[in-house]
Amino acid sequence: MHIKGVIWTLGILIALFASGMLVPAIVALYFASGHAQEFLLAGGLTATLGLSMMRWAGNAPKQLSHKDGFLIVALAWVTLSLLGAIPFWTTGVCTTISDGLFESTSGLTTTGATILTGLDTLPHSILFWRSMQEWLGGMGIIVLAVAVMPLLGVGGMQLFRAETPGPVKDKLTARVTETAKALWYIYVGMTIISTLALWFAGMSGFDAINHAMTTVAIGGFSTHDASIGYYDSAWVRGLIVMFMLLAGINFTLHFAALKRGFSINTYRCDDEFRTYIKWVAVLIILIGGLTVFSHTGTWGEVIFNTVSIATTTGFAVNDYALWPPGTTMLLFAAMFIGACAGSTGGGMKVIRVLLLFRQGMREIRRLIHPHGVIHVKINDQSIDGPVVQALWGFFVLYMVCYAIITILLAFTGVDMLTSLTAAAACITNTGPGFGDVGPASTYASLPDAAKAVLMFGMILGRLEIFTFFVLLVPEFWRK
Repeated sequence: MHIKGVIWTLGILIALFASGMLVPAIVALYFASGHAQEFLLAGGLTATLGLSMMRWAGNAPKQLSHKDGFLIVALAWVTLSLLGAIPFWTTGVCTTISDGLFESTSGLTTTGATILTGLDTLPHSILFWRSMQEWLGGMGIIVLAVAVMPLLGVGGMQLFRAETPGPVKDKLTARVTETAKALWYIYVGMTIISTLALWFAGMSGFDAINHAMTTVAIGGFSTHDASIGYYDSAWVRGLIVMFMLLAGINFTLHFAALKRGFSINTYRCDDEFRTYIKWVAVLIILIGGLTVFSHTGTWGEVIFNTVSIATTTGFAVNDYALWPPGTTMLLFAAMFIGACAGSTGGGMKVIRVLLLFRQGMREIRRLIHPHGVIHVKINDQSIDGPVVQALWGFFVLYMVCYAIITILLAFTGVDMLTSLTAAAACITNTGPGFGDVGPASTYASLPDAAKAVLMFGMILGRLEIFTFFVLLVPEFWRK
């Protein structure tokens, strides 16, 4: 392990993050809403830390091992979440250390759980910083650094492998730098298109930019307490549904489709995409059947809220906690499954659940044909045994972590419904849950100890379990 290389790389990530704090300062000056100095101060402190780390570590590392990559990724999410809280403290928006950390961690991990109320009256700079944190965390500031670091003489493949989610990590292009650039071009392009579409649909320019960032990042932060329910517009809601669905698709599919001239067949031939669309459609039909016929909601509300939870975005147009009890369980399941691998969404990912299901079906067929050779396939390709075994390991660790977080929350005095759903909402990076943390509430009422547990769950979910647990294995630290 190259400790100085780790520190240097973490330093450049911090310096890049600091540059992002200049944008809310510009927003504050433009809208004359105040807090420009606070953001400049936060950016200056953050940049000083990052540059000091780079200076202490010396020259850029010539190479990084896979161990270095895992350590950098884990430290980056923790460190950037801490530094991202500085503006919340210096502006006085968050009056306690725990609240500032919670809001920052939730934003950077694209969880979307909040402790803030009165969003409609908050300064533009604060609202923009919340959205920008989600946008940076959506694709990952680490992938951005992968595109930048080779220019400084640092290879980034180790970081890309540690950060990119999913059981199959295909490079889009021959070089990882070009891969990161391709991902960011698509990400930025989708954000710009979403901004223009929402603006034309009737949002103000500021709201359109903010909601485009948090929609494409599948984050769920809004500029209004009523979330998307603030906008009584079918066009606005329909566009956000479309972009939530698009952002929940594997970005490698978007890239492949663009290379083939917007080929629809690229999507149709992908097993994960087909399962994703079918799962969301089934959810909408089942939840709609329970909700509409009980006269507790409309089809428009069902479609929006279901897509929001299924993609782990966390937007809402009304309080879906008031829907029939059966819908709660369906939405609860949707949190855990989440979006596609390689997307900005959270959860266990559709491809993992699909592979586990096909593995289960294979075991049933083996009971009938004990001597048969039966393969588990994705896109007509056989999946190796070690991959399937790793998936089972991931599933077990994921559920064990969820259970531990739930129990710890209960120990802090949180009621059982809130504990169960808050733990799920944070480890899947969804945001709103049920009970005291439902879509009409915030996490502000939870004790500080509960917030600390949930922050750990957010980062654990964002790191997709293995990246964290590999650091706990003694062999990882041995030469």
